[in-house]
Amino acid sequence: MADARPLAGQHALVTGGGSGIGFAIAKRLADLGASLTLLGRTIDRLEAAAEALEETTRCDLVQADVGDAGAARRAFEALDERGHTLRILINNAGVARSARFAETEGQLWDEMLRVNLTGAFQCIRAALPRILAAGGGRIVTVASTAGLIGYPYVSAYCAAKHGVIGLTRALAAEYATRGVTFNAVCPGYTDTDMTRRTVENIMAKTARPEDDARAALTAHNPQQRLVTADEVAATVAWLCLPESAAINGQAISVSGGEVMVG
Repeated sequence: MADARPLAGQHALVTGGGSGIGFAIAKRLADLGASLTLLGRTIDRLEAAAEALEETTRCDLVQADVGDAGAARRAFEALDERGHTLRILINNAGVARSARFAETEGQLWDEMLRVNLTGAFQCIRAALPRILAAGGGRIVTVASTAGLIGYPYVSAYCAAKHGVIGLTRALAAEYATRGVTFNAVCPGYTDTDMTRRTVENIMAKTARPEDDARAALTAHNPQQRLVTADEVAATVAWLCLPESAAINGQAISVSGGEVMVG
C-alpha cells in the first residue's frame, strides 16, 4: 500500500496561506503529512486557518508582506529560530487589480509586480539556500492562466504572472542537478474571494446582474464553471510528492481546458 502520508517529516511554507487557494494547499499538504508555516498579511486569517488545521498538523504563523524585502527575509529567519528544516516553498501570495492600459498608472503597475513577481523572487531567494542545505525539495508558485495568455484590462497582472513563469523556468534549468524542482501552477478563474471581488467589479462597472457577471468569467472555461481551490491544491500537492521529481520547469494550467499548451 502506498504511503498515505508521503510528506511526513517535511516542513512547508505557504505564502498567502490564510484563505482561498493558499489555505486549500496548506490543508492538502497537511493531509499528506507535512508540517506547516503559514505566511500572510492578515493575522486573523492566519489564526483561523491554523485553528482549522490544528488536528492535522503542526502549524506556525508568520505575519509578513512578501513584497517587503525585509519582512520576507525576517519571515524565513523565523523558520530557523523555530527549528524548522524547510523542504517545500509554495509561493501563493498574490493580488489582482484591473484597469484599462491607458489608465494603468505607475502605482498600479508597481503593486502588481511588487507582490506577484518580486514577492515570489524574494521568497525564493530566502528559501532556496535552506532547501539546498536540507538536501533538496520543491518550490511551486501559483501563477495564473494570465501568465500563459493575455487578458484585457489586466496588463500589469499579466506581465507579473508571465514574469513568474519565466523565473520558474530559468531556475528549473539552473538548479536541475541540485535536487530542487521549480514549477508553476496556473489556475483559471477560481471560486475564491478574489474572483468574487472581480464579479463585484464587473457588476459595478457594467450594471450587469450577478449571474451575468459570473457567466462572463465562466465563459472562459470550456467546462463552463469556476475552478475550485481544492482542484488547484491537488495539483500543487502532486508536484510536491516524491514521485514527481522529474516534473521540472512546467507551467501547468488548471483551467478546464481554457489554455491548452503542448
